[in-house]
Amino acid sequence: MARIKNIELPNEKHVCIGLTAIHGIGRSLAKTICDNAGVLSTKKVKDLTDDEVAKLRKEIDNYVVEGDLRREVSMNIKNKMEINCYQGVRHKKGLPVRGQRTNRNARTRKGKGKVVANKKKAGK
Repeated sequence: MARIKNIELPNEKHVCIGLTAIHGIGRSLAKTICDNAGVLSTKKVKDLTDDEVAKLRKEIDNYVVEGDLRREVSMNIKNKMEINCYQGVRHKKGLPVRGQRTNRNARTRKGKGKVVANKKKAGK
């Protein structure tokens, strides 16, 4: 059972895939970490020795991952909201931040559709 940065890595997966369970590590970074630590990326997590796990831990310490990364991202968002930049305003309003259209999409950010009562055609 390999435990790195308080995350249990899945035993039945290859090391480079198992490392992606850690927030902030994707496939390419996992491969780089394995190469730098001198661990075969095709080896299963359950077959790792304590020495190899220690090498992986030491190599991962060079990167910003898990709690530190989450904290940094949330601080960046809060900073944008404080200085009232365009992205910060969009975060405050709960709208898409990166330029997506909103007149018919954006349900993930905007939430469930709101019903407008008594909307009738203005006419005769």
